[in-house]
Amino acid sequence: MLLSLVLHTYSMRYLLPSVVLLGTAPTYVLAWGVWRLLSAFLPSRFYQALDDRLYCVYQSMVLFFFENYTGVQILLYGDLPKNKENIIYLANHRSTVDWIIADILAIRQNALGHVRYVLKDGLKWLPLYGCYFSQHGGIYVNRSAKFNEKEMRNKLQSYVNAGTPMYLVIFPEGTRYNPEQTKVISSSQAFAAQRGLPVLKYVLTPRIKATHVAFDCMKKYLDAIYDVTVVYEGKDDGGQQREAPTMTEFLCKESPKIHIHIDRIDKKDVPEEQEHMRRWLHERFEIKDKMLIEFYESPDPERRNRFPGKSVHSKLSIKKTLPSMLILSGLTTGMLMTEAGRKLYVNTWIYGTLLGCLWVTIKP
Repeated sequence: MLLSLVLHTYSMRYLLPSVVLLGTAPTYVLAWGVWRLLSAFLPSRFYQALDDRLYCVYQSMVLFFFENYTGVQILLYGDLPKNKENIIYLANHRSTVDWIIADILAIRQNALGHVRYVLKDGLKWLPLYGCYFSQHGGIYVNRSAKFNEKEMRNKLQSYVNAGTPMYLVIFPEGTRYNPEQTKVISSSQAFAAQRGLPVLKYVLTPRIKATHVAFDCMKKYLDAIYDVTVVYEGKDDGGQQREAPTMTEFLCKESPKIHIHIDRIDKKDVPEEQEHMRRWLHERFEIKDKMLIEFYESPDPERRNRFPGKSVHSKLSIKKTLPSMLILSGLTTGMLMTEAGRKLYVNTWIYGTLLGCLWVTIKP
């Protein structure tokens, strides 16, 4: 019975992060909404600067739980510039935690507030945050034939024209790679074979549309492309790859190490024409695939469970994350201590969600 209680307690490690991250959502959205109204008659750069700062505060709290709370080891390989840049971030897609990897890298460049995502269209219906991510510079897209190129171009061009700092995150595979989803993998491999492209084993065949539109719109504004490859160590057993950890499993410390390989590619080395870029992007994913094959399958034990080259164990100081957690949780607790505050809190959840859904419906 005691052992059962210990195991149950351990499995509930995700409860505190879940309560805080979700519980502070109305507080954060209210703070953003007040600033949005106050800045309505100010130049857009003033709104953007504080919005980026607010976003940095919230995401720093997220990283408090996903780095400091879990105690995960971050192993960095390759090139991560110390200074912030305007970039497109291209990565393999393995877990619901992948979006946090972009935060992990951005905070180490003091660029956390500049992170913006290309997201699946269905995520715009998230309570409160579905609308906010769009306001912060996120772009919702449909896959395949429903992809709205004009809409994406218009949004990106407006950000470029406004001088908005961009750390634009794209997952070109379009969906997560899960070794247990054999039909998805087979379909992806068949897609590559039909087009005369090399078949990939540990990543899915990348799609070109979002990447090409982003680069074409931002090429004069960009500094570089970051090609990022990620492995979550700890879920794999005896060399056999398994599904990457979910957010809940990650918070329960089921992935004690994350290996992150970064290639910084100068924009002049990226082809502009779509078909040439398609081949280039596939070649980048071939490089990822070869690294992952060596990570899992190398006959040399010294080269297995690591990426090529030197790794750096990067530990994030709690000073960068704890203040944000204390500020947001403290403000939320204060709001909930009064009857008027509780009413405002509940109404924000209800009406904020409804208004957000209405907004993303009428204004993509």
